[in-house]
Amino acid sequence: MYLETVFFFFLPGLGFCYSIINSPANATVLAGSDARFNCTVSVEWLILIWLFNGNPVLTVINPQGAIETSDRFTSRNYTSSDGFTSELIIHKTQLSDSGKIECSTQQPNESSFAFLSVQVNGSLFIKNSTLTVTENKTVEIVCEALGWAPAPDIAWMTNDSFIDKSRYVTQQSPGSNGLHNALSILTLTPVDTEILTCLADIEALPNPQNATVTVIFVNSTI
Repeated sequence: MYLETVFFFFLPGLGFCYSIINSPANATVLAGSDARFNCTVSVEWLILIWLFNGNPVLTVINPQGAIETSDRFTSRNYTSSDGFTSELIIHKTQLSDSGKIECSTQQPNESSFAFLSVQVNGSLFIKNSTLTVTENKTVEIVCEALGWAPAPDIAWMTNDSFIDKSRYVTQQSPGSNGLHNALSILTLTPVDTEILTCLADIEALPNPQNATVTVIFVNSTI
């Protein structure tokens, strides 16, 4: 009986001692791109389960490997002297994929989670590419952003300088299918020809999307 007890506690692979070393990190991606999450467990690991909004989507078993049940949820594995890392890859993300991503172990039952935010890069335009303005005339230039998630932050630039926020008004409104629209109106009285740029930005964009208009100033005395 004594020998059996000793054998029970020291048998490799039972998984009673392994734990999560590094938890997955939050991710923000553009719709249509891949999202990646890493979870590292100690070398004694036995089983690792990935869950999306509480539902199992992928299981990794030592030593068999990953059991994939969907083409949208796949994995890559990395082993080092410190532990085992499972990388969950969510392919072609959609707005509805935003939610909780969980890495869970068995024996003992331990879990760690992160959140996925999927954002949508919509359209941005100014109706006219050029605009002619005479001296002392005040004009309104409208920049419209359609089909974004979340609603983008709007800013204006003239040549290479940002325009003070007091000179334009931006309104946001709900669109269809969970998307958002924004309308920004810039009011100015030109004194010279200048290039105006409307910038729309969300976290997942590496650089803001932009639309430009050239305002041609005409001196009325000429």
